[in-house]
Amino acid sequence: LMLLRSSLGHDFSLYKKSTITRRVERRMAQHDLEQTADYLRYLKEHPIEVRALFRELLINVTSFFRDPDAFILLKTDILPGLLSGKPVGYTLRVWVAGCATGEEAFSIAMVLRELMDESRQDFKVQMYATDLDDEAIAVARAGLYPPNVAQDVSPDRLRRFFVQEDNQFRVCKAVREMVVFAVHNVIKDPPFTKLDLVSCRNVMIYLEPELQDRLVPALHYALNPGGVLFLSPSESVGSHTELFEPIQRKWKFFRARPGVASSRTRLERHIAAWPTPAARQTPAGPLPTTREAYAADIAKRSLLQSFAPAAVLTDLRGNVLYVHGEVGDYLRTAPGYPTLNIVDMAREGLQVQLREMLGLAAGRGQSTLRREVTLRPEGHPVPVGVGVRVLADPDPTLSLLLVSFEPGSHPAEPPTPKRGTRSMAKSPTKASNEARRILELEHEVTEANDRLRVVQEERLSVTEELKSFNEELQSTNEELQSTNEELETSKEELQSVNEELVTLNAELQIKVEEVTRVQDDMKNLLDNMRIGTIFLDRHLVIRRFTRDAAKVYRLVATDVGRPLADIRTELQEIDLLKEAQGVLDTLVAFEREIGTAGGTWYLARIQPYRTMDNVIDGVVLTFTDITERILALAVRKARDLAEAVIDTVRDPLLVLDSELKVVSANQAYYREFNGGTTTTVGQGLYEIANRQWDLPALHLLLDGKPTSQAPQHRSVSRSIAGAGERPLDIDVRRIGGPGGFTLLTLVNGPPPPPPEAPAPP
Repeated sequence: LMLLRSSLGHDFSLYKKSTITRRVERRMAQHDLEQTADYLRYLKEHPIEVRALFRELLINVTSFFRDPDAFILLKTDILPGLLSGKPVGYTLRVWVAGCATGEEAFSIAMVLRELMDESRQDFKVQMYATDLDDEAIAVARAGLYPPNVAQDVSPDRLRRFFVQEDNQFRVCKAVREMVVFAVHNVIKDPPFTKLDLVSCRNVMIYLEPELQDRLVPALHYALNPGGVLFLSPSESVGSHTELFEPIQRKWKFFRARPGVASSRTRLERHIAAWPTPAARQTPAGPLPTTREAYAADIAKRSLLQSFAPAAVLTDLRGNVLYVHGEVGDYLRTAPGYPTLNIVDMAREGLQVQLREMLGLAAGRGQSTLRREVTLRPEGHPVPVGVGVRVLADPDPTLSLLLVSFEPGSHPAEPPTPKRGTRSMAKSPTKASNEARRILELEHEVTEANDRLRVVQEERLSVTEELKSFNEELQSTNEELQSTNEELETSKEELQSVNEELVTLNAELQIKVEEVTRVQDDMKNLLDNMRIGTIFLDRHLVIRRFTRDAAKVYRLVATDVGRPLADIRTELQEIDLLKEAQGVLDTLVAFEREIGTAGGTWYLARIQPYRTMDNVIDGVVLTFTDITERILALAVRKARDLAEAVIDTVRDPLLVLDSELKVVSANQAYYREFNGGTTTTVGQGLYEIANRQWDLPALHLLLDGKPTSQAPQHRSVSRSIAGAGERPLDIDVRRIGGPGGFTLLTLVNGPPPPPPEAPAPP
């Protein structure tokens, strides 16, 4: 606390110790420290932690319209009473002490705005909201709050007084301009003055009673006569009932009593310094030796036995603590339940006087050195000297009384009448009896007066005891109030921790949702790319794999965490684990085309696994299916080879598909039948070359389902442009396979005979 005061200028020495202890333990737990001395050293070494502890002690727990019924009463009763009778243009001054992040100040401002709109009165409002925490004041000035304020504010007020900005709510400008926020220490700094309303809620619950006793007069000094003080349900004005009168006890509205000076002297009182232990006193001289002490003890005993009167040591209530000497002539065992109270044990004639003297000693600290009291054992008067002394003791908590008893002197005989008196004078014996009787009656009157005086003093003592009991009850009430404040403080702290946990939980939930979305996106990306991927750590242990990776390695979900060397693979003629270790060692990526026993081909890549911090933490194996590309290349090569072979054939040759469309033709065909690639390839056999192959013989040969793949031969005659009618030998061979190709060989037949010469006429 001294470090906080010297660093930041704020004194927390009179804050609730339990609250300070809990908040300090919380900071220690966050830094994993167990000893307070270690945390103190950490505070000295890290000045930023001093600021963090300061903010930890300022528990900023508040909300809009906290205790809604109290704000309803404020709107319907308290504020109308303050505003009634005020002139037009009156300035209403309000102070919200300990405003935290401003929710309560804005709540009062909204209530004022609603009240002025409903009553059609327009008052000037000067509202000040203060707090120790400058960061909380910055939040209050911005007036921007999270979306959960909708739980505390009604939909009508939310729509009227708030503006939504990016999933948050900002207090509208008209309400924000009603409140002036400032950093202010309500204990140390001078208070605002001439105020109509002061709201100081859940501030005093963190303060010790001494500091509360200082704050309440300061708040009274700040208010106008008749002004209203608004506290939380767990707070009260304590013993300052002369300064405030309650308006509504449940929600703690108090009115400042007019004409009662809160006195500047109250405000100028300073907190007393911490008491320091008194210095131990050392003996002034050397201790007496054993023999000297023994001699002194013998002397004291002799003096007490010979000269000291019988005495009884009691406490302030008269309970016997120690008896010295013979007191049987003055005290007796009281009838009934046994007791050690000296008044109850006193003999007849001594109780009244003894009670009076004990009352003077206990109540006023007044000692009675000697008082003559007459006892009447067996009807004979016996004078006794009684004294009650207040003993001084080094321990102020102990107060002892010493009651002493000494035999008194015998009363003088009543005077004897002189001789020569009138005949009406009585006889000496009778006169002596009458005088003795008169003396007895006077003595009884004196005792009666003494008893009456004692009764009156006892009544006053009882009154004082009742006052003391009332003060004790009031003290008990204050203790209960303090306990209630402690509970409220604990509740506020728990609410603060709960809000922090809710915030952290919301942030973690957002992070979890983001990570889940990223994982879903990554999974869908890898699955849709149809690339087998295996993530390995630095020890080549499986971290994760995709669905297509199971086609290369026989992986199941439970294989995560196992070495990849334990998993059987479909790959042939290569050890990928050796290559993966090489990538880890050299950080050079590996890439190769690999085939499986089932005829599937993959492009295998091995690359280092890099974290966001550019740390190598394993390798990534990817397998891209390239079977179709490999087959396409093979087909292309085979086709190029076949076309080269076809072009070497001297006879015209056509390759047809299953639908009798021309797939390919050799150069001999183009030379023989004057065709071109663009007009031949891709066209139907019967449509090319001006339908010159639309011959019935070819239809019989090619149409219909083939019965065998054996070569077939057919000779046809066809008119060839420029050559006339020519016979053609056609060879047909079916080639099995997915496409069902047909090789059609067109072979020229023998040329037609020349025409005969005409006979001569």
